[in-house]
Amino acid sequence: MQRRKFITLTSLAFATGLKAKTSPAKKDSQGFVVKSGKARFGVHTPFMGVNSNDVKISGKDTNGQLSVFEYVGTQKVGPSLHVHFEQDEIFMVVEGEYLFQVGEKKELLNAGDTIFLPRQIPHTWIQLSDKGKLIYYLQPAGKMEEFFLAMNNLKERPSQEVMDKIHAEHGMKVVGPPLNLR
Repeated sequence: MQRRKFITLTSLAFATGLKAKTSPAKKDSQGFVVKSGKARFGVHTPFMGVNSNDVKISGKDTNGQLSVFEYVGTQKVGPSLHVHFEQDEIFMVVEGEYLFQVGEKKELLNAGDTIFLPRQIPHTWIQLSDKGKLIYYLQPAGKMEEFFLAMNNLKERPSQEVMDKIHAEHGMKVVGPPLNLR
């Protein structure tokens, strides 16, 4: 009889612990809606003053498991070639045309296409169309929200030394230049 009780209690404890570890949402979360053109906490974060990277689902909402961003591009630019040390990224093209680089491989993506960018692999992209829109996910969430806030708070273009420091503080490293249209 004691063995059965032990197995039952152990199974219950394991199941409860497993649920707590794998449940991505906070206990007090009731769900929420972030309207089109809005940011999760009302703060728009254009990267260095150009093209918004607004958080739609925060790592704070998912216990750090996931963050979701919306990028709306009106200029044909993209980030430097960089590495995320601890996050995978998934990009879905909603509108426009983009050229992505993952490692040495380049891929042309259009509306409806999705690309997976694994952690620790250098990657970048550039918007090719006049207008563009991406939805992208980071898993786990990491510090991308804080990165965009830090970059958005800069009053002028940072030196490479400052840029490298900000990237490092947020789990990334710049390893090359951005793609260009020439």
